[in-house]
Order: sequence, then C-alpha cells, then structure tokens
Amino acid sequence: MAGSAAHARSAETQGLLSIGQVLARLTSEFPDLTPSKLRFLEDRQLINPARTESGYRKFSPTDLERLRFVLTVQRDHYLPLKVIRGLLADLDAGRQPELPGGPVTGAIPSILSTDRRLGRDELVREAGATTQLLNDAVSASLIAPGEWFSEEALTVLKALVELQRSGIEPRHLRGYRASADRELGLIESALVPLTRRNDATSRARAVDVAREIAAQLDIVRGSLTRSALSRLEK
Repeated sequence: MAGSAAHARSAETQGLLSIGQVLARLTSEFPDLTPSKLRFLEDRQLINPARTESGYRKFSPTDLERLRFVLTVQRDHYLPLKVIRGLLADLDAGRQPELPGGPVTGAIPSILSTDRRLGRDELVREAGATTQLLNDAVSASLIAPGEWFSEEALTVLKALVELQRSGIEPRHLRGYRASADRELGLIESALVPLTRRNDATSRARAVDVAREIAAQLDIVRGSLTRSALSRLEK
C-alpha cells in the first residue's frame, strides 16, 4: 500500500521542475532569484509547489508562470508582496484587478506583457510622443536612459505627452527625481535592521518591506495632492 502511494506521488511529480531547473529558466530574466527567495515567496503564500515524498519542491508550468508574474510585477511595478497576493487572489477568483497603467485581463500569462522591452523608436511611436520629449524626459531623470525601455517607461512617457498639452514640460518635473531620492533615503533608513543581516532571507524581506513602505508613501503623497486640489475648488 505504501509502495503504491509512493508510486502515485512519483507519477504526480514527473515532468515537474526542480528548484535548480526553475533557476536555470528564470535567472536570465531575474538575476537576483535564488533558492532562498523561492522559499521566501512560498512562505508568503505566493507560490505553492508540489513536494516529493522526500520533501523536495517541484514546480509545474503553471507554478512557473505564476512565479514569473510575481517577479515581473515586483520588478516593473515595485509592488509589495501583499498587493501582489491580492492581484493573484483576484485573478484566481475570475476578477480583473488593475496594475499601474491599466487593468489586468485574462489569465496570468497575459499579464506578462508587462515584461516587454521597447526600442527607442517603438517607445516614442506607442506613446504618441516626439524624440525630443523622450530626450527631455531622460535629461530630467524621469526616464532612465538606454537602448531598451520597459512598459513603465511607456506609461511615464504617455503621461508626459498629456502634461505637455497643458504646458508642463519634463524640465518642470525635475523636483520629482529629488523627491524620489529623498523617499529612497527614508526607506533605506527604515531597512537598516534588515540590511545589517547578511542572509538571503533578510535581503528578500528587505525588498518586500521597501515596497510596502513605498506604497504607504504613495498614499500619503496622493492624499496631500488631493487636499491641495480641493483648495482650488473653493
């Protein structure tokens, strides 16, 4: 009976990927991915790989895509894990959550378009911008320079196109970079207890805490902006 159960478990895990195989497939996209980070994400209930009789983790193609989604939105949208967990819950329930830049539709693989990289000409064309506007955005440190750009850069450039129509140019927004740098200083100070520990789990936890702090700072900033706008209505 025990042998039959062991055979069934073995059959269930055939064709699944080990941690090493997952790392081999994903580290080119996510160089900071480690076994410790995989275990950390599992502890946070973002992935749920199968286990062999000996306790080894095994990842299905669905697990791999789910993991790629988690890592992609972390990297490209700087979302904390509890927010990503909410996105996954909505997707699992058939709802349509929203990411920065637009709603999520369909299954998880459809969201992975956020991992797309755009060349300079493609970025300018899709944003409806000019090359000069992109150059100005790079000069103002609103978009990072490079030959390839992320979906986040496309979202920012589209916003700059709209702002330009109201007479707001990238040079007027240079203070936003200084403000972001100040916020980064606050976040780094808060992370000191974690960054002092030289282990992979603490480093992974520090990244998550940093994103959670950034999300809370966004709430405060948004509230201040809305409060200031309300004075214009009086």
